[in-house]
Amino acid sequence: MKGSAALPVFGTRLRRVRTAVRLKQDGLAELLGVDQATVSRWERGVQTPEADLQAKVFQTLLPYRSDDAALRRLVETSPECVHLVDEATHVCLAYSAVRARDWQVGQRDMLGISLWQFATEEIQKAEHELGASDWWSVVSPEPRLFETSQANYRDISISAGQILWERVYLSDGTPARLVSGRSHAA
Repeated sequence: MKGSAALPVFGTRLRRVRTAVRLKQDGLAELLGVDQATVSRWERGVQTPEADLQAKVFQTLLPYRSDDAALRRLVETSPECVHLVDEATHVCLAYSAVRARDWQVGQRDMLGISLWQFATEEIQKAEHELGASDWWSVVSPEPRLFETSQANYRDISISAGQILWERVYLSDGTPARLVSGRSHAA
């Protein structure tokens, strides 16, 4: 996430991930060198840290997470155009060969990279709209379907088409997002 824009609804994302990995606010505060009240303010949305500190917060939580090799393998071998991201950070966890061709990248090039920096205007808008919905407050929110435009970046290309977001959970309880898409060119 280094150098990328701050994520919308940071506090709610943080709370969901922190509780999923069963880490108390004061434990996270100690790891980050801040006080528990600061973590509480972040989670309530009273205070929002800069993007680089947001990245550090989620990086700090990584060692508490599980591997989920089976889920990654299912995504990677899917015949569909799909990818899996960490819901809080948009870090790419896995993607299919079809998605790799769509993005015009190698099968492992984008792993571990936050895809938020490549979000089209439509993806950013859809992400912001999640904050006004029940997406962050319910365990299994309704899938979200929307259209996105084409975008070309130095590292990745995004095809215009439909995007479907579905929440899944990693084995440690951390929410992830399965992203399916169908290009208008397909």
